[in-house]
Amino acid sequence: MLIAVLAALIKSIFILTAGLVIATVLTWAERKESALMQDRIGANRASILGIRAIGLIHIIADAIKMMTKEDFIPPAGNKFLHGLAPVVTFFCSLAVLAVIPFGDNLFGIPLVVANIDVGILFVFAFGSIAIYGTVLGGWASNNKLSLLGGMRAAAQLISYELALGVSIIGLIMVYGTLSLSGIVVGQGELLWGFLPKWGIFTQPLGFLLFFVAAYTETKRDPFNMPEGESEIVGFWTEYSSMKFGLFFFAEFVEVVVVAMLLTTLFFGGWQFPYLYADGFIFPGGATWNLPHLAVTIIQISTFFIKVIFFCWLQLLIRWTYPRFRYDQVMRLGWKGLLPISLANVAITAIVVLALK
Repeated sequence: MLIAVLAALIKSIFILTAGLVIATVLTWAERKESALMQDRIGANRASILGIRAIGLIHIIADAIKMMTKEDFIPPAGNKFLHGLAPVVTFFCSLAVLAVIPFGDNLFGIPLVVANIDVGILFVFAFGSIAIYGTVLGGWASNNKLSLLGGMRAAAQLISYELALGVSIIGLIMVYGTLSLSGIVVGQGELLWGFLPKWGIFTQPLGFLLFFVAAYTETKRDPFNMPEGESEIVGFWTEYSSMKFGLFFFAEFVEVVVVAMLLTTLFFGGWQFPYLYADGFIFPGGATWNLPHLAVTIIQISTFFIKVIFFCWLQLLIRWTYPRFRYDQVMRLGWKGLLPISLANVAITAIVVLALK
């Protein structure tokens, strides 16, 4: 019992630390990527003892600024809900990390904090609750522009969560489980003896639908309706100090979560092609035996390399496309993604039944 509790604690610390560190670095990476695309240097002024470290010191400067700024609460606002809103958003974003497997096992210990059979439902549940923080933040500020931003966030969530959920049904049909660990294990098989049975190959349309819908849930350009700086300013207009910092940081945690879900559901998670518990078994029969620890290190490294790639891809999209109009975002969700996701479910069902 003590060993199980200790293992769960260590795994929790590891995945939380990894998620937070990646999210922290993304605050710097986004500045640098936007600067690169706009032909400028980007953040590089902050320094410690003259050391600028290509702008990484700005991460520390941002943290100091957030912690030392005045914590302003609108006099007519709801003080309790005003403080609760960013905490809800941040906590729910982090909670999703608990069910994401980042490896197979280490000496028999599953490398996932909570290996539950309905991991996908857990993700959707906490993803839905997170939007309450955005809506509460807009309402508790007693500012009509903030409230409008919160309502936009709620409308956007409803519009795209339907397509998000339906896009996963085809994947569940193929792998026959709601467990994220089970889906990853299923992707370790081979199609036609050489092609990894990753979700991107079994559900290519589902991947595109899930990617667009999940990216929209992060509320980043070109789907930045809840903020819309040039229109309504947004739901966090009346926030400052660490409350604003939690909203701001939660956005990058959501980017990491989306990257982890894409990796887990469609790109084999911790699976490395032809790597099994005892080492590599290549098509044709060639083998390369490896110790268990080496296999585990490769699997964990594989998982985080994929995650970092999808984080980079989301930053690239953020700084490539201009923000859509509100009506365009709504039309894409209801008249575009949802009908196509339903068609994908029907096609997948026919193919699965035909192959049985």
